[in-house]
Amino acid sequence: MRLSWRRSSDAEDRFEQWIAQQHQRRVLAGETTPSGPCPDEKFLRDLARRSSNISLSDPRVDHAATCPTCMSRLLALRQEQRSRGRRVTIAAVAASCAILVAAVLVGMYTSRHTPTTGNAIVVSQTVDLWDAGTVRGEQPGQLQAVSLPAAHINLTIVLPRHSAPGQYLVAITRDQSGNGLIAEGLAPTSRMGDKEEITASIDLSKAQAGQYFLSTTHEQDQAAYYYPLQIK
Repeated sequence: MRLSWRRSSDAEDRFEQWIAQQHQRRVLAGETTPSGPCPDEKFLRDLARRSSNISLSDPRVDHAATCPTCMSRLLALRQEQRSRGRRVTIAAVAASCAILVAAVLVGMYTSRHTPTTGNAIVVSQTVDLWDAGTVRGEQPGQLQAVSLPAAHINLTIVLPRHSAPGQYLVAITRDQSGNGLIAEGLAPTSRMGDKEEITASIDLSKAQAGQYFLSTTHEQDQAAYYYPLQIK
């Protein structure tokens, strides 16, 4: 009887995790419609830390569970917590997953059957880094004439040769040291033939035209690879 209960519990945990992953994919792809304005940075940090001061009935939780910008920021905050202390990674990930599942359960009722609207235009763009150099730190990779529009983008990146699968943090910064963050998003890889790809929701709608850097950071490697980028 105990063994049967444990198997049932494990199956339920996997099912909840699968629901959370599917919902996260839909949100980051811009397939949901958030209600209300985006909460401030302090609220998102408290939500990522699973603060006891936050109630799941707070409408800002529902917004964060359906907004690609807020979801990307929440996932980035999780990444920051992991990089601050590797020894507490397991506890941080478990807490963050619990927060995400709780937020999904609240947000699913409002977002599951809500159609997307045409108010926000989402542009799909692809950046092919397959033949680009993968140089760490402050040395940019050899990327030729890559540009992105100042818009909300579903950005697909073909990763360089021999890139490891897993989750990647995609960021747009003002320099190749990671300073001056403009936008970021977290996305898992998908296999396309012999290539690894990631697709992240990146909001560049408020970015000014000019020269920037695109970076990718694997969740386990923690080493950022920078590539020159122009926003038009």
